[in-house]
Amino acid sequence: MYLTSFIHRNDLFNIAERWLLGRLEPDDGLRITRILICDGFVLGQTLEAVTKILLEMVHGQLFQEEHIQVKGQLRDAICRSAQDGNLRVRELVRLYQTNPEFFYREAPINGVLCLDQQKRLLGLYRIKRPRRIAEKANRYVANWIFTMVQERARELAMERARKQNVPLEDLITPKKQMDLEFINAERDIAQRFRDNNMHLDKAALRIHDVGGIKIVATAEKLSQLTATLTEHPRMRIIDQENFSGNYQATSLIIEVYWDREQICRGYTDHRAWKKYLHRGIPETELQKGLEPLLEGAEPTLKIELILSTFPDMVESELGNSLHEERIVTQRDNKAYKGYIPMNVEFLIEYLFALGASPQVRIDRLPIKLWGRYLPDTVIDQIRALYGMEECELFC
Repeated sequence: MYLTSFIHRNDLFNIAERWLLGRLEPDDGLRITRILICDGFVLGQTLEAVTKILLEMVHGQLFQEEHIQVKGQLRDAICRSAQDGNLRVRELVRLYQTNPEFFYREAPINGVLCLDQQKRLLGLYRIKRPRRIAEKANRYVANWIFTMVQERARELAMERARKQNVPLEDLITPKKQMDLEFINAERDIAQRFRDNNMHLDKAALRIHDVGGIKIVATAEKLSQLTATLTEHPRMRIIDQENFSGNYQATSLIIEVYWDREQICRGYTDHRAWKKYLHRGIPETELQKGLEPLLEGAEPTLKIELILSTFPDMVESELGNSLHEERIVTQRDNKAYKGYIPMNVEFLIEYLFALGASPQVRIDRLPIKLWGRYLPDTVIDQIRALYGMEECELFC
């Protein structure tokens, strides 16, 4: 996983790559903790600053912020903002208010709503939760490995074709044989990880949307914003995707120069270190400021910027393109669902849990890509990081 919203993305990628190869170094836990503290703070502050700039461009007014922890808070804000909505918007709001629990109200989110003086929604920003990052890493690794497994299975088929002295296209392979070759190819790939004979592909594992902003406005204002961004001195658009169908929005990936001086000053002025006192690092070290943690930091980070009209926003949160349903579909539509990508998800989730826990050192990696595990395994290992041992009901 190459997280471009992080300023120490290369360091984190290198640690993750070693872990996927089963190699743990003594200071990995401490390094991960420092990266998550530093990069999380920089990303949060940058998201806030960029959102203020964008909303000023679009709406030209001050806004108030409201931190949210569950999606129900976002959906309630949408309902408050829907007084002048069209017939479809009013119908979706009515359906939601009839049975709110049906709309994944308790789904967690680490976000901030941006509201006008009448509490109407202008936009929001959020940092993707570690669980969702791990799931996305699973999908990206699955696609990457699936290609390698297919190539290896094809090599095995070519070997059989040569032995039978027939062209590959004329080779008749029973389904049982094909399945066996796929399993053997998967085992070969797993062995390459075990033998440290594998290098991750940054391009295939690049994740741009750990930090995300959504701006809600009319189509005309959103179009003007896109044009204005092309001339901004500290932001540039590096990718654009327009969605149509059930889900309609424009997704921009923007590269942002973050303000080192302002962010370091904010860390000190707001005594931000107090948020990190239970991360296994002494308070005296955290009080030294953010500067000691910034060594090797990249000058830019990337953010996903979603541009949406209000009706499309309502559709994405309450209608046919309900966000959580799209997540479920993404999970179910993977071409490859073998044990290797699932182990990647477990290991990445454990990596983030270690960086947020009171522990800064571990003596072993509890997940190996070439092994097989149940979800209970990683749950127990994460609980152990927090000293939450499972209660024994029977002795």
